[in-house]
Order: sequence, then C-alpha cells, then structure tokens
Amino acid sequence: MTVFKKIPRLQNSWVLLFLLWGHSLNATTKAPVFLIDPGHGGDDCGARSVIKARGGEVCEKDLALEIATRVHKILRKKYDAYLTRSIDRNISLDERAQMADKVAADYFVSIHLNSHEKPHAKGLEVYFLDNHDNIAVHKIERVENKDQKGEIVVINQILADLVIERTAPISRLMAKYVHQGIVSHVKKPFGYTDRGPKAALFYVLALSKRPSILIEAGFISHPEERELLVREKFQEKFAEGIVEGLEKFLEKRPKE
Repeated sequence: MTVFKKIPRLQNSWVLLFLLWGHSLNATTKAPVFLIDPGHGGDDCGARSVIKARGGEVCEKDLALEIATRVHKILRKKYDAYLTRSIDRNISLDERAQMADKVAADYFVSIHLNSHEKPHAKGLEVYFLDNHDNIAVHKIERVENKDQKGEIVVINQILADLVIERTAPISRLMAKYVHQGIVSHVKKPFGYTDRGPKAALFYVLALSKRPSILIEAGFISHPEERELLVREKFQEKFAEGIVEGLEKFLEKRPKE
C-alpha cells in the first residue's frame, strides 16, 4: 500500500522532468526571432530627394519599407520574422521598442537611408549600438534621434548605457557579418560605395533592449546612388545581402 502511494509521485516527478527537459530543448533549438524596422513612416518622410525623370519626390520612408519588406519575405521562409510596419504609417520609437517586446524578438534590424547637403556623399553604412567619439557619426545620430527632447534624452542615454553593456559585443558581430553580406551583393555588381560598420548611439536601438543594428542603405541625395536605390533589382540584391549576413552571424554567434 505504501509503495502504491509512492508510484504516482514518482511518475509525476518523471513527467515534470520530461516537461522541463522539453522546455529547455525548445528554448535552445527554437528559431531566432527577427524584427525588421523600416525607418520613419506616415507624415515623417525622413530624408527626401527629387527624381525629375520619375516626376516626383523620393522619401526615405518608402525606400526603407521596400527593402525591409524584401528582407522580411526572405527571412520568414526559415525564421520567425516581423515588420514594425508593413504600410506607410506613423510609428514612434517607443512603439517600435514595444513591438520588439511583444514578438519576443531576439534581434532588431532597422533600415534607413542617408542624405547630405553635399551631393557627392555616398555609400552604405551598418551601425551597432555603442559609445564612440566619431564627430561624423554624431551628425547622423542627431538626424535619427531628432524627435527625442528634454528628459526623454536623459532617460534614453541612461538606458543606452545599460543596453550597451549587455548587447554591444553581439550587435558588433551582427553588424560585421551583415555588412559583409551586403558588400558581397552590391559592391562589385553595382559599383556601390562601402563606408563600413560603425558604432553609434541611436535611441531606436537602445530602446529595443536587444542586439540590434541600423543600416543606412545609401544616400538618396547622391544622384547615381538614388537611381540604384529605387530599382527593384538593386533592392532585392541589397535585401539578399542583409539576410546572408544575418545567417552567417547566426552561425558565428556565441552559443549559450
């Protein structure tokens, strides 16, 4: 009788151990979750330029969405992938960050385009969140962080310091391989200029609270680069480069 009473407890223990083992296995083998973030949107055009031959203005928000949508389409064939926006709509930095939490994203990839008052400026850049003293990068930060003011800036700077300590090494590695992937797809085929991976303090990356990168796909203020950026073939190759880099990063990242 005593033995009979102990058997259910033993069985329950094995069931519990099995469930815990299964949960642990799923946690280590689950597909990574990517959140792809097309910059700007809605009444926020971002950088802008005019293509006379196409009869109108080109907005950063639209080209960022084109590239991000292509990245998302490729990624979701093998991984869990989401977009912060799939249409032209306003979305704040806080909302982007909240979405990263909602979908339990492992990695955050924000896509933007650059602009400069000097029309000869050109090239792609891949940024990761970290502190630095690069004066040229500070100019880009001011553009991308322009909606943050007053106490919010102080709070975000404190948050950034905390996030940097935890995520910078992985974000740097992700930036390295994504940069390599993009270069391999667009530098030689299109004669595209490469400005390299760099550290920067972008609040959208800090607020995401996870390993993250921000890609400046090129300068829409540069006439030749702008013509490439609006071409579907170029957008597709650029997106393929991002995905190739992300997959290489997944191979090389430290295993937990």
